[in-house]
Amino acid sequence: MRLPPLRAVQCFEAVARMNSFSKAADALNVTQSAVSHQVRLLEEYLGEDLFIRQGRRLSLTVTGENYFTEVTHALQGISQASRKIREGESGRIRLSLYSSLAVKWLVPRLENLRQMHPEIDLTLNMVTEEPDFTDDVADCFITAYPPKKNYVSEFLYKELLYPFCSHRLWQQMQDQPLPDALWQHPLLSVTSIFKRGEEGYDWKVWCQLGGFELPESIKMNHFSHMVLAAEAAKYHQGIAFLNDYFLTDQDRLQHLVRIPMHELPTGDNMYFVYKQSRARQPEIITLGRWLKQQCVD
Repeated sequence: MRLPPLRAVQCFEAVARMNSFSKAADALNVTQSAVSHQVRLLEEYLGEDLFIRQGRRLSLTVTGENYFTEVTHALQGISQASRKIREGESGRIRLSLYSSLAVKWLVPRLENLRQMHPEIDLTLNMVTEEPDFTDDVADCFITAYPPKKNYVSEFLYKELLYPFCSHRLWQQMQDQPLPDALWQHPLLSVTSIFKRGEEGYDWKVWCQLGGFELPESIKMNHFSHMVLAAEAAKYHQGIAFLNDYFLTDQDRLQHLVRIPMHELPTGDNMYFVYKQSRARQPEIITLGRWLKQQCVD
């Protein structure tokens, strides 16, 4: 594909549209002589005069008129294609986030988003691991590991885990003080809570923070993901560390009880992330505000 000098085409389009070299120069933030040079360069490339210059009067030649019509459509197409990549399609937003957070926290709240902001057409892209932060994946992201360059990261919440168990197990614990009552039941450990992935490390850290030791004889079951541990706790199989953003209202009312003891910080924070070029996009701003409000609530 052989293209003319695109800077020259841009200068020609501005002069033809404004019918003035000086106004085009002001609009492009360059000197008038620079605009004149670019237009002459384009005329030499095409081998045709594009303007009729009669003193201070300026008009397009027939060739110039036809060329202006064609390049105007082409430049508008380039502008629209570039804007779509930078800003996305108006009203449509693709949000990428961890599947567990989507299912347990976001999906139950989507009806509230639709009622408050019907102008936003939200599509969810659920991931199990960190996605590539590109437009091919989504327009914005909820992640614990935001990119360091060219993206805006808005804080949503600090991840704190608490021990949870089923209502049945909680009733069985009432006759003993805490934490002794916990050791009478299996502990559900999740290896992915901390990066080191050591079995039982979550319970070891939690006990250290509480100032007591984990009994050596304790029964412990191991899971790769918090989703599995939550389901096991729901079915009376032990005590698991979960976060409040991971539980639905139904989970709290019917299935799980938060044991009134200290938290387990994972060291992770959750962020709403999007390109700097989209910082003024109304849908992005609205969605970010709504997400932060949901975290507060």
